[in-house]
Amino acid sequence: MNLLDLYSCQGGATRGYQQAGFTVHGVDIDDQPRYCGDAFTQADVIRFLADNMNWIRTTFAFVHASPPCQFDSDCQRIMGREHPDLIEPTRELLDETGLPYVIENVSGATPKLKQPVELCGLMFGMDRTYRHRYFEAGGGWTLPQPAHPEHQKPQVKLGRPARNGEVIQAIGNFSGVGIVRAEWDVPWMNRDGIREAIPPAYARWIGEQWLAQGSTEAAA
Repeated sequence: MNLLDLYSCQGGATRGYQQAGFTVHGVDIDDQPRYCGDAFTQADVIRFLADNMNWIRTTFAFVHASPPCQFDSDCQRIMGREHPDLIEPTRELLDETGLPYVIENVSGATPKLKQPVELCGLMFGMDRTYRHRYFEAGGGWTLPQPAHPEHQKPQVKLGRPARNGEVIQAIGNFSGVGIVRAEWDVPWMNRDGIREAIPPAYARWIGEQWLAQGSTEAAA
């Protein structure tokens, strides 16, 4: 089955969906020479959706979208930088496709997301990164909320390497790229890719949830 990964960056979500059995086509406004998917288009995502609606409907079974999170990032607010807010326009066009989809973003965006499900690295056996991310399921399906294990380790303060017993925050110019790369199993990614990505395990789980719901509906 074909899946469309919008705002793909280097392909953290893409790899997870590939692991779930999808063929993945990524779209990003920037060229992504490290992208790990099966096909890639460099384009403005909003324009790409509007201009290719019929092709998208007939080609893809599912759409993942990770609009840039900087608008709702505490770090970017502190630095006073301005970024576009693309969650609403992305959702409007995804609804127009009629396809099932998921929209991913950071905690600051949760007021804009509809019934978001929170994922954390602890849910997937990780112990060096929490990486909380939030996912809105749309287009006629739902995501269950997994149990959230209790955090036992503090997150390292930004700007210094993590000590033993501390969890890495993979944002900005963080230290510990190799540690995160190994824990997420993203050997092709550099620091820029990691700080924009979700761990592939999240997307694999989401893809498997959607596939399982589709199988249940078909059996019914």
